[in-house]
Amino acid sequence: MGVVAQPAAFAAARPDTVQQGLNALVHTDGLPAALASVKDRDGHVRTYTAGVGDLATGSKVPIDGQVRIGSSTKTFTAVVVLQLVGEGKIGLDATVDTYLPGLLRGEGIDGRRITVRQLLQHTSGLPEYEDLVGDDILRHRYFEPRDLLDIALQRKAGFAPGTKWAYSNTNYVVAGLIIQKVTGRPLAEEMDGRVVKRIGLRHTYFPASGDMTIREPHPKGYHRDAAGAPLRDVTEIDPSAGWAAGQMISTNSDLNRFYTALLAGRLLPATQLAQMRTTVPIGDTGAGYGLGIMSRPLSCGGVYWGHGGDITGFETRGGVTDDGRAANVAVTSIPTAGAATKHLESVVDTALCDAGRNGA
Repeated sequence: MGVVAQPAAFAAARPDTVQQGLNALVHTDGLPAALASVKDRDGHVRTYTAGVGDLATGSKVPIDGQVRIGSSTKTFTAVVVLQLVGEGKIGLDATVDTYLPGLLRGEGIDGRRITVRQLLQHTSGLPEYEDLVGDDILRHRYFEPRDLLDIALQRKAGFAPGTKWAYSNTNYVVAGLIIQKVTGRPLAEEMDGRVVKRIGLRHTYFPASGDMTIREPHPKGYHRDAAGAPLRDVTEIDPSAGWAAGQMISTNSDLNRFYTALLAGRLLPATQLAQMRTTVPIGDTGAGYGLGIMSRPLSCGGVYWGHGGDITGFETRGGVTDDGRAANVAVTSIPTAGAATKHLESVVDTALCDAGRNGA
């Protein structure tokens, strides 16, 4: 489904609040570019852009351009795991050692005590590797998945498995290794066949080893070392430090299609989708984390389901509702201030709430 002309449902007399939100991300929060795609419950789609796609040339932001989606990759990884659960090849409550014996050993870490469910739900206690990778990702270093695991295992467990919730990319590196062990195929190939091609995502892919580019029209991604520091072009990076936790490239519209298809039951059997949507609280935020997917409350009532992503040069937020609304927003630098990320999330909330009113 391509981008369609602005439907009458969106032609309200008041200013477009989504466009206003994107403009503010650029002009107030200082982000180089912002882009969004919104679908109302009737299927009407609208795309938005703000800012510039290339600070050096001042070129326009490509409409629905490709971006690095960071941790939205986790939902794709979780879908493949849950498909394999549905096929009887993986047990959600089986231990990591069932598939990767001896892999997880460290201070307070034992793969005989950590289940697949705990990996997907971030309740394993596995320590994080991302901050130890540091600026290597900006220097184009390639990491094997086992390298990432070795880095993580330098640290002790955060807690005993199943006793708490704490976000850790390490969980999804292990999940990706389980997929490869069980299928005997590369993770990227399984994602492509089981998800991307299955639902016709035309602008979504898992970059091959050594591919530091973004294939299709895209805004450039930028990085600030600290608040007030100059923006540096980091469009071309080696994303292997993300792997199963954050390596993929997509567009806002493709992400909307993906999450819409997922909630509609087109990717998982009902039993596995129900497991995916069974959440644990994320502190006192009102949000919940399921198996590779988050639920967040909407200001207009109800919740939406999705997963944000941060990777050098890009930040994305978005999700879909059970009645068919979808919104995804991307900006071309990870904000150095938390307020900007909250503004980004508020644009998603505005877009979904407006789509509910406009699509009624």
